[in-house]
Amino acid sequence: MTPVAIVTDSASDLPPDLAAALGIRVVPLLVRFGTQEFRAGVDLSAADFWTRMLAPDAPFPTTAAPSPGAFAAAFEKAFADGAQSIVCVTIGSRLSGTFASAEMGAKEHAGREIHVVDSTSASMGVGHLAMLGVELAAVGRPAADVAATLRDRAADLDIFVTVDTLDYLRKGGRLSPARAAIGTMLSVKPIITVVEGLVETAERVRTQARARERVTELLAGRPVERLAILHTGVADVEAFRRTVVERIPGGVDPARVSIQTIGPSIGPHVGPGALGGVVLLRR
Repeated sequence: MTPVAIVTDSASDLPPDLAAALGIRVVPLLVRFGTQEFRAGVDLSAADFWTRMLAPDAPFPTTAAPSPGAFAAAFEKAFADGAQSIVCVTIGSRLSGTFASAEMGAKEHAGREIHVVDSTSASMGVGHLAMLGVELAAVGRPAADVAATLRDRAADLDIFVTVDTLDYLRKGGRLSPARAAIGTMLSVKPIITVVEGLVETAERVRTQARARERVTELLAGRPVERLAILHTGVADVEAFRRTVVERIPGGVDPARVSIQTIGPSIGPHVGPGALGGVVLLRR
């Protein structure tokens, strides 16, 4: 373990095995189906979540931020395992109370060096920054420097996902009913993004094929340092990945390209049939 430990939350959509391999500690958000509560990625895998989500007559799932105590416990474990300082990168503070919980959890370790970074993003936007944090820590960068770099690089994140409907964002409270209704009334395929930490509709197109093509254009329009293809059960996601990679100016390191299923922390807000990705733009 390096002297700087990296902590994130399950809204990063980092698969548990990848997070473990990189030494990233993941604090789970809570997911509720009716009266049943699960810790995302711990009690409820991405596959199990989608099985429940798509079951007939299943209650609509809701999510909740981890408690400050959950973050405090993760920080304590990192220190106990030998970390001298911690950088914690979370889902955007305007999307979830998770950032605030992490800050409160850090206050329970007064006198210890913990930096909490607002990614202003979601899903693998958070994951990209967490993985970058691991790389910076591995070459000896101090925690304050790692945190400052991640805050700076958050501006280089772009996320674009086409969804079948905006209803899931409306139900999850991430988009107003009026704005969600516009997409429904026009029978379009919305492309969503995150702007200044909030979910926005980037574009509305008429067909699924055009939405897919437009998302490809948006993801591959500029040089890319890291790429994560995101989906919720799309069958031909590998073909989509190849198309995006082929169009990126100058190419992208294959080791920094991944395909991730959107999991329990973000899945309730996008629903099935979503396809897109998140890039960390090259500087």
